[in-house]
Amino acid sequence: MLSHERVWAAIDALAERHSLSVSGLAKRAGLDSTAFNKSKRRSSDGRPRWPSTESLAKIIDATSSSLEEFIALVSGTSGRSDGALPVQRSTVPLIGFAQAGAGGFFDDAGFPAGHGWDLVELPVQAAGNAYALQVQGDSMLPVYRDRDVLIVEPGATVHKGDRVVVKTTSGEVMAKVLARRNAREIELLSINPEHPVRQIAMRDVEWVARIVWASQ
Repeated sequence: MLSHERVWAAIDALAERHSLSVSGLAKRAGLDSTAFNKSKRRSSDGRPRWPSTESLAKIIDATSSSLEEFIALVSGTSGRSDGALPVQRSTVPLIGFAQAGAGGFFDDAGFPAGHGWDLVELPVQAAGNAYALQVQGDSMLPVYRDRDVLIVEPGATVHKGDRVVVKTTSGEVMAKVLARRNAREIELLSINPEHPVRQIAMRDVEWVARIVWASQ
């Protein structure tokens, strides 16, 4: 039976068959790396969102598959004795702090956008729009070291005391602890004790995203 769930599961299965994440599959097909993310599979009001026939044609071509093979994945007749489809490996986009500040990798709300992402396996349960930032340098010592990976979840509710990543309109990207936020300004405690407390006017804040995991 052709259903929304089976079509998306077939895309997951096609990616796994070729040792790719769905982001990697999208990139191989010349699509935006987030085109097949779980967050893209339903609209904001919860209605099912179907992949376009053009996208399906591109991933079939990019993997040197056939329409018949893809239909077999949709129908569950792809060779698995239980008829089940493989589950994709969970991966998220990965980018360095310096690149994040340069622009072009996020939309105005702090969600991944565009191309150029590397990929890393997701070590924890997180929302479908989560991504990874890699620490560069020693400005976040002693808590975060050079090359530590932070899993960031944009759009998540942020509370006082949470560790967050903040990007300013000037392009500065920093990991801090949220001390206070109101309509006028945000106050951030520095993770590195040698750095002062920061007060930043909200008009100068591009986005704030909560850190949900760190590779420490």
